[in-house]
Amino acid sequence: MQIGAQLYTVRDYTQNPADFAETLRKVAAIGYKTVQVSGTCPFEAAWLRDLLAETGLSCVITHTNPDRVAYDTERVIEEHRTFGCEYIGIGSMPWGLASNPAGLDAFVEVFSEPARKIQDAGMKLMYHNHGFEFEKAGGITLLERLAGAFPADLMGFTLDSYWVQYGGGDPAEWAEKLAGRIDCVHVKDMKVAGGKPQMAYIGEGNINFKRFLAACQAGGTRFVLVEQDDCGGADPFSCLAKSRETLLKMGLE
Repeated sequence: MQIGAQLYTVRDYTQNPADFAETLRKVAAIGYKTVQVSGTCPFEAAWLRDLLAETGLSCVITHTNPDRVAYDTERVIEEHRTFGCEYIGIGSMPWGLASNPAGLDAFVEVFSEPARKIQDAGMKLMYHNHGFEFEKAGGITLLERLAGAFPADLMGFTLDSYWVQYGGGDPAEWAEKLAGRIDCVHVKDMKVAGGKPQMAYIGEGNINFKRFLAACQAGGTRFVLVEQDDCGGADPFSCLAKSRETLLKMGLE
């Protein structure tokens, strides 16, 4: 498994092309070789391709506007092909569908055909969880229903360690449940401060990453992407570096 940086961690430093370029250089200088592109300013695919080549980075997955994934699928595929990215990600359940009883059916109806087109292009659609997917209806979580609605070869899951635990699940157990569908995962730790859960860099919190990463390895994970949405006022580049140091000590590359 290879360590990568989820650029959403440093999204405040990617909101124009000059800052985005400098951020990629900083991420490469930390030692990262792979990134997920998410939360950035708009960019041309060829521009990103050239910048990745300059910095020695590769983009392995994105979070792409779900409107574009659904209704501009061919162009999204071509863009990802241009900058060499295999996984096209959706960051959450869009359009308020999570709060709609019929939302899952609508999601499946909209994204089934784009998922097939993405598969035909040799790529894969990936869905990233938060905490709400662990709410149960009839004893079954939304995440389980979502996994059952799409064949494994059509949609994978960018399983997020923090949000699984936030939702009341065990990250390792969910990695086992979704084995074969977790090519990419997000890792951030969870600590408790003032009686409330907070995001933390790897090693600062309480998630059992030894178990989680072992389950990911067994489940076919290729890319372990460090993401810390909220660094609590700390420098996000420093948080990326600290998490990477911890993961290196755990045997990742």
